[in-house]
Amino acid sequence: MQTRIVSHEDWLMARREPPATEKEFTRQRDALTRRRMAMPWERVEKSYRFEGPDGALSLADLFDGRSQLIVYHFMFGPDWEEGCTSCSFWADNFNNIPIHLNHRDATFTAVSRAPFAKLDAYKRRMGWSFPWVSSDGTDFNGDYGVSFTAEALRKPVFWNFEMRKLAADEDEWPGISVFYKDETGAIFHTYSCYSRGIDAVNGAYQFLDLVPKGRDEDAFDFSMEWLCRHDEY
Repeated sequence: MQTRIVSHEDWLMARREPPATEKEFTRQRDALTRRRMAMPWERVEKSYRFEGPDGALSLADLFDGRSQLIVYHFMFGPDWEEGCTSCSFWADNFNNIPIHLNHRDATFTAVSRAPFAKLDAYKRRMGWSFPWVSSDGTDFNGDYGVSFTAEALRKPVFWNFEMRKLAADEDEWPGISVFYKDETGAIFHTYSCYSRGIDAVNGAYQFLDLVPKGRDEDAFDFSMEWLCRHDEY
Protein backbone atom coordinates (compact mmCIF):
# COMPACT_ATOMS: atom_id res chain seq x y z
CA MET A 1 0.00 0.00 0.00
CA GLN A 2 1.49 3.33 -1.09
CA THR A 3 0.57 6.66 0.41
CA ARG A 4 1.91 10.16 1.01
CA ILE A 5 3.34 11.13 4.38
CA VAL A 6 2.72 14.82 5.05
CA SER A 7 2.88 17.37 7.84
CA HIS A 8 -0.05 17.90 10.22
CA GLU A 9 -0.93 21.15 8.41
CA ASP A 10 -1.00 19.40 5.03
CA TRP A 11 -3.04 16.53 6.50
CA LEU A 12 -5.62 19.00 7.82
CA MET A 13 -5.80 20.66 4.42
CA ALA A 14 -6.32 17.30 2.71
CA ARG A 15 -8.91 16.24 5.29
CA ARG A 16 -10.93 19.38 4.66
CA GLU A 17 -11.56 18.29 1.07
CA PRO A 18 -13.65 15.09 1.62
CA PRO A 19 -16.23 16.68 3.98
CA ALA A 20 -17.92 18.48 1.09
CA THR A 21 -18.35 15.14 -0.69
CA GLU A 22 -19.38 13.44 2.55
CA LYS A 23 -21.98 16.11 3.27
CA GLU A 24 -23.36 15.77 -0.25
CA PHE A 25 -23.56 12.00 0.25
CA THR A 26 -25.44 12.59 3.52
CA ARG A 27 -27.90 14.89 1.74
CA GLN A 28 -28.37 12.30 -0.99
CA ARG A 29 -28.95 9.60 1.62
CA ASP A 30 -31.53 11.78 3.38
CA ALA A 31 -33.26 12.38 0.06
CA LEU A 32 -33.28 8.63 -0.63
CA THR A 33 -34.81 8.02 2.81
CA ARG A 34 -37.60 10.47 2.00
CA ARG A 35 -38.21 8.72 -1.34
CA ARG A 36 -38.45 5.36 0.45
CA MET A 37 -40.92 6.81 2.94
CA ALA A 38 -43.03 8.17 0.07
CA MET A 39 -43.17 4.89 -1.87
CA PRO A 40 -46.57 3.33 -2.50
CA TRP A 41 -47.52 0.19 -0.58
CA GLU A 42 -48.93 -3.13 -1.72
CA ARG A 43 -51.46 -5.07 0.34
CA VAL A 44 -50.33 -8.49 1.56
CA GLU A 45 -53.11 -10.82 0.47
CA LYS A 46 -51.67 -14.19 1.54
CA SER A 47 -51.87 -15.71 5.00
CA TYR A 48 -48.35 -16.82 5.86
CA ARG A 49 -47.53 -19.11 8.77
CA PHE A 50 -44.26 -19.14 10.67
CA GLU A 51 -42.84 -21.16 13.54
CA GLY A 52 -41.18 -19.53 16.54
CA PRO A 53 -40.18 -20.60 20.04
CA ASP A 54 -43.82 -20.77 21.16
CA GLY A 55 -45.23 -22.46 18.07
CA ALA A 56 -47.17 -21.21 15.05
CA LEU A 57 -47.28 -17.49 14.21
CA SER A 58 -49.06 -15.43 11.58
CA LEU A 59 -47.43 -12.51 9.77
CA ALA A 60 -49.52 -10.22 11.97
CA ASP A 61 -48.09 -11.92 15.07
CA LEU A 62 -44.56 -11.03 13.98
CA PHE A 63 -45.36 -7.33 14.47
CA ASP A 64 -45.57 -8.05 18.22
CA GLY A 65 -48.04 -5.23 18.84
CA ARG A 66 -46.30 -2.60 16.72
CA SER A 67 -47.23 -1.15 13.33
CA GLN A 68 -43.91 -1.66 11.50
CA LEU A 69 -42.02 -4.89 10.84
CA ILE A 70 -38.48 -5.28 9.50
CA VAL A 71 -37.60 -8.75 8.20
CA TYR A 72 -34.03 -9.83 7.51
CA HIS A 73 -34.11 -12.75 5.07
CA PHE A 74 -31.38 -15.00 6.48
CA MET A 75 -30.02 -17.63 4.08
CA PHE A 76 -30.60 -21.00 5.75
CA GLY A 77 -32.21 -23.59 3.50
CA PRO A 78 -34.35 -26.43 4.88
CA ASP A 79 -31.66 -29.06 4.25
CA TRP A 80 -28.67 -26.96 5.42
CA GLU A 81 -26.83 -27.83 8.61
CA GLU A 82 -25.54 -24.27 9.22
CA GLY A 83 -26.64 -20.76 8.39
CA CYS A 84 -24.96 -18.88 5.56
CA THR A 85 -21.53 -17.49 6.51
CA SER A 86 -22.21 -14.03 5.05
CA CYS A 87 -25.65 -13.80 6.67
CA SER A 88 -23.98 -14.78 9.94
CA PHE A 89 -21.59 -11.85 9.40
CA TRP A 90 -24.60 -9.55 9.03
CA ALA A 91 -26.43 -11.12 11.98
CA ASP A 92 -23.53 -10.36 14.31
CA ASN A 93 -24.81 -6.77 14.10
CA PHE A 94 -28.38 -7.50 15.18
CA ASN A 95 -28.40 -8.55 18.85
CA ASN A 96 -29.06 -5.27 20.63
CA ILE A 97 -30.82 -3.43 17.82
CA PRO A 98 -34.41 -4.71 18.28
CA ILE A 99 -35.03 -2.95 21.61
CA HIS A 100 -34.14 0.42 20.06
CA LEU A 101 -36.35 -0.28 17.03
CA ASN A 102 -39.19 -1.22 19.39
CA HIS A 103 -39.12 2.30 20.82
CA ARG A 104 -39.73 3.69 17.33
CA ASP A 105 -42.76 1.44 16.73
CA ALA A 106 -40.78 -1.10 14.71
CA THR A 107 -40.23 -4.82 15.29
CA PHE A 108 -37.29 -6.80 13.90
CA THR A 109 -37.07 -10.48 13.09
CA ALA A 110 -34.95 -12.74 10.93
CA VAL A 111 -36.78 -15.28 8.76
CA SER A 112 -35.35 -18.43 7.16
CA ARG A 113 -36.72 -21.53 5.45
CA ALA A 114 -34.89 -24.00 7.73
CA PRO A 115 -37.02 -25.70 10.40
CA PHE A 116 -37.16 -23.77 13.64
CA ALA A 117 -35.20 -26.41 15.59
CA LYS A 118 -32.21 -25.84 13.28
CA LEU A 119 -32.50 -22.07 13.58
CA ASP A 120 -32.71 -22.25 17.36
CA ALA A 121 -29.69 -24.54 17.66
CA TYR A 122 -27.60 -22.34 15.37
CA LYS A 123 -28.74 -19.19 17.18
CA ARG A 124 -27.60 -20.68 20.52
CA ARG A 125 -24.28 -21.74 19.00
CA MET A 126 -23.65 -18.20 17.72
CA GLY A 127 -24.80 -16.49 20.93
CA TRP A 128 -27.53 -14.43 19.28
CA SER A 129 -30.66 -13.13 20.99
CA PHE A 130 -32.60 -11.40 18.20
CA PRO A 131 -35.96 -12.90 17.10
CA TRP A 132 -35.71 -15.54 14.37
CA VAL A 133 -38.56 -17.60 12.94
CA SER A 134 -38.98 -20.31 10.34
CA SER A 135 -41.03 -19.93 7.17
CA ASP A 136 -40.56 -23.61 6.28
CA GLY A 137 -43.29 -24.90 3.99
CA THR A 138 -44.60 -21.46 3.00
CA ASP A 139 -44.24 -19.21 -0.05
CA PHE A 140 -42.97 -16.29 2.02
CA ASN A 141 -39.32 -16.36 0.92
CA GLY A 142 -40.23 -16.99 -2.68
CA ASP A 143 -42.83 -14.25 -2.75
CA TYR A 144 -40.31 -11.71 -1.43
CA GLY A 145 -37.59 -12.63 -3.89
CA VAL A 146 -35.03 -14.49 -1.78
CA SER A 147 -35.71 -18.18 -2.51
CA PHE A 148 -36.16 -19.96 -5.83
CA THR A 149 -37.14 -23.51 -6.72
CA ALA A 150 -34.93 -25.69 -8.91
CA GLU A 151 -37.61 -25.55 -11.59
CA ALA A 152 -37.73 -21.74 -11.52
CA LEU A 153 -33.93 -21.51 -11.86
CA ARG A 154 -34.00 -23.31 -15.21
CA LYS A 155 -35.07 -19.95 -16.66
CA PRO A 156 -34.29 -16.31 -15.83
CA VAL A 157 -35.97 -15.21 -12.61
CA PHE A 158 -36.99 -11.82 -11.25
CA TRP A 159 -34.30 -11.05 -8.66
CA ASN A 160 -33.25 -7.66 -7.27
CA PHE A 161 -35.89 -5.95 -9.45
CA GLU A 162 -34.74 -7.30 -12.80
CA MET A 163 -34.76 -10.55 -14.76
CA ARG A 164 -31.53 -12.51 -14.27
CA LYS A 165 -30.23 -15.99 -15.06
CA LEU A 166 -29.03 -17.43 -11.77
CA ALA A 167 -26.97 -20.57 -11.28
CA ALA A 168 -28.64 -23.76 -10.11
CA ASP A 169 -27.10 -23.41 -6.65
CA GLU A 170 -28.21 -19.77 -6.24
CA ASP A 171 -31.56 -20.70 -4.74
CA GLU A 172 -31.17 -18.71 -1.49
CA TRP A 173 -30.42 -14.98 -1.19
CA PRO A 174 -30.28 -12.42 1.60
CA GLY A 175 -32.47 -9.36 1.73
CA ILE A 176 -34.56 -7.04 3.87
CA SER A 177 -38.32 -6.56 3.60
CA VAL A 178 -40.46 -4.04 5.46
CA PHE A 179 -44.16 -4.26 6.31
CA TYR A 180 -46.80 -2.01 7.88
CA LYS A 181 -49.95 -3.03 9.76
CA ASP A 182 -52.73 -0.47 10.04
CA GLU A 183 -55.32 -0.05 12.78
CA THR A 184 -57.73 -2.46 11.01
CA GLY A 185 -55.12 -5.21 10.92
CA ALA A 186 -54.46 -4.93 7.17
CA ILE A 187 -50.81 -5.59 6.31
CA PHE A 188 -48.85 -3.88 3.55
CA HIS A 189 -45.46 -4.52 2.01
CA THR A 190 -43.66 -1.16 1.85
CA TYR A 191 -40.03 -1.84 0.92
CA SER A 192 -37.47 -4.51 0.03
CA CYS A 193 -33.77 -4.44 -0.82
CA TYR A 194 -31.15 -7.01 -1.78
CA SER A 195 -27.45 -7.35 -2.66
CA ARG A 196 -25.53 -4.13 -1.89
CA GLY A 197 -28.79 -2.64 -0.65
CA ILE A 198 -28.27 -4.43 2.68
CA ASP A 199 -24.69 -3.14 3.13
CA ALA A 200 -25.75 -0.28 5.38
CA VAL A 201 -26.84 -2.60 8.22
CA ASN A 202 -23.41 -4.28 8.42
CA GLY A 203 -21.44 -2.28 10.97
CA ALA A 204 -18.15 -4.09 10.34
CA TYR A 205 -18.17 -3.04 6.68
CA GLN A 206 -19.00 0.54 7.64
CA PHE A 207 -15.93 0.61 9.92
CA LEU A 208 -13.72 -1.01 7.27
CA ASP A 209 -14.75 1.72 4.82
CA LEU A 210 -12.97 4.19 7.16
CA VAL A 211 -9.57 2.48 7.38
CA PRO A 212 -6.65 2.89 4.91
CA LYS A 213 -7.03 -0.59 3.37
CA GLY A 214 -10.81 -0.35 3.14
CA ARG A 215 -12.51 -3.72 2.76
CA ASP A 216 -9.32 -5.10 1.19
CA GLU A 217 -11.15 -7.77 -0.81
CA ASP A 218 -9.74 -7.24 -4.31
CA ALA A 219 -7.29 -10.14 -4.07
CA PHE A 220 -10.05 -12.71 -3.56
CA ASP A 221 -12.03 -14.55 -6.23
CA PHE A 222 -15.20 -13.20 -4.62
CA SER A 223 -15.45 -10.39 -2.11
CA MET A 224 -16.25 -12.35 1.05
CA GLU A 225 -13.99 -15.33 0.42
CA TRP A 226 -12.00 -14.35 3.54
CA LEU A 227 -15.04 -14.51 5.80
CA CYS A 228 -15.62 -17.07 8.57
CA ARG A 229 -18.33 -17.47 11.15
CA HIS A 230 -17.17 -15.72 14.31
CA ASP A 231 -16.50 -19.04 16.07
CA GLU A 232 -14.43 -20.43 13.18
CA TYR A 233 -11.59 -17.91 12.76
